[in-house]
Amino acid sequence: NKTQIRLYGIDAPELDHPFGQKAKWAMVKLCKGHRIKAVVTDVDHYGRTVAHCTLPDRRDLSAELVKMGLAIDWPKYSDGKYKHLEVAGIRKRLWLADARQMGKMYLWEQFEYDQMHRQKQRT
Repeated sequence: NKTQIRLYGIDAPELDHPFGQKAKWAMVKLCKGHRIKAVVTDVDHYGRTVAHCTLPDRRDLSAELVKMGLAIDWPKYSDGKYKHLEVAGIRKRLWLADARQMGKMYLWEQFEYDQMHRQKQRT
């Protein structure tokens, strides 16, 4: 029903962060043409629906993104359910997602400032 859903238990890059577009298109490829089962587990503090989502063949979408190296486990919400699936070195590659989990929001702010500054230089 066109409801945006946040996947349960993982942290994937934002669209405008490194690997964000790659994660988005991997999700599109996984889901396209399929009816996804979404079991709502929560509504986050931003009012977004959080759900455990599975493909028709019962594969867990959160697990699939973690195995692809396009998301990391978020133990605060998953109790470490996906940690064993993380690709080696992924937390270093997805450093902004890792920083969010560690409460290091200044890294996000610095990244966004740098991005904005680079855009202004191009124009």
